[in-house]
Amino acid sequence: MSFDFVRRRLAFYAVSIALLLPGLISLLLPGGLRPGIDFTSGTILTLRFDRPVDQAELRQAFADLGHPEAIVQRSDSETFLVRTLPFEQAISETAESQSQTARQALVAGLEQRFGQVAVLGFDSVSPIIAEEIVRYAFLAVLAACGGILLYLWWAFRKVPHPLRYGTCAVIALVHDALLLLGAFSLLGRLFHVEIDAMFITAVLTVIGFSVHDTIVVFDRVRENIARRAGDSFADIVNHSLAQTLARSLNTSVTVLLTLVTLRLFGGVTIHNFVLALLIGIASGTYSSIFNASLLLYSWENGELGRIWQRLTGRRPQPVSST
Repeated sequence: MSFDFVRRRLAFYAVSIALLLPGLISLLLPGGLRPGIDFTSGTILTLRFDRPVDQAELRQAFADLGHPEAIVQRSDSETFLVRTLPFEQAISETAESQSQTARQALVAGLEQRFGQVAVLGFDSVSPIIAEEIVRYAFLAVLAACGGILLYLWWAFRKVPHPLRYGTCAVIALVHDALLLLGAFSLLGRLFHVEIDAMFITAVLTVIGFSVHDTIVVFDRVRENIARRAGDSFADIVNHSLAQTLARSLNTSVTVLLTLVTLRLFGGVTIHNFVLALLIGIASGTYSSIFNASLLLYSWENGELGRIWQRLTGRRPQPVSST
């Protein structure tokens, strides 16, 4: 006898709520996320020394070299991430030249104190570019959600209530995005982890992965509606999940193992990006299996309509089947 996913749907919903709640609370509190230089402007350097360096000494060295505002984070005993104010305040050839001069002077000053210094990464973002990144990041996520909704509505136009498939897929990917944001909010409070433009890339990647898995399940539901016309919708959903479960888990485990390897052996500059993918893809695997299709069943079964009626005191409007 196959596992009855539908009968245990409330337990799966409860797990999602339990995972989301701490992060959502952290997001709603002041300082919910720690924005990196891509969103606030500034310069960030990744430095590696030939010998172990004390974090306090490095912070003092930056202060002595004209950057008392520098925030120094240790990656390992010899590698540090250092954030300062922008080296240049405008995008021009002169500003870029000044930035290079300031960088060279800074590295020379550090080498006098600590010996050989390797600059593994150097990024500088002006306030104007930071504002553009925030705006375009929001538009990119919004466009992705809208495009997915419209595509699924069109792809499933031959089944009853096609818009519900797209809506449930978008709800699942919003779940994944919120869980990822909440996780990084908590990581920011506990371990000073920042979000940057690569984080937005990770969010969009997670959205694509999540909706891909969801479409696989929904496509099997569509096939089984035609093949098993005499079955209840609950049986169709259970059967579809059982058919796609192994494929979804195998794909996700393969991706997660690759990401774990990158997290352990990849460069320090991609650690947060890989961590975001790890959290998001794990969440996307869960939501595509245990949330999206079960939410579709709850909607088809009238449960969401009854919840809407209790919350608003109004009956939900009937949805067209085309």
